[in-house]
Amino acid sequence: MRNYEMVYIIKPDLEEEGVKAVVEKFSALINEHGGEVTTVDSWGKRRMAYEIKDFHEGYYYLVAFQGVPATAQELDRVLKITDEILRFMILRKDN
Repeated sequence: MRNYEMVYIIKPDLEEEGVKAVVEKFSALINEHGGEVTTVDSWGKRRMAYEIKDFHEGYYYLVAFQGVPATAQELDRVLKITDEILRFMILRKDN
């Protein structure tokens, strides 16, 4: 299995329960597709360098996980179609 890191920004207009639901959704998605979440690090609500979809801030999350390439591909697909996500990036970490 490969090591990955993912950073995503959640819309700031969600309530705390909505933010937790989004984080749990992606952790469950990783586990369902043959991966394993190592850490989930909340960076909190931060101001962004530039406006994205009329928002100036968002909830930042860093997730480290292990998985196969299909895990990252499915995660990428679902992140693209999730309305609560403003931006994301998935990186494969070198050993």
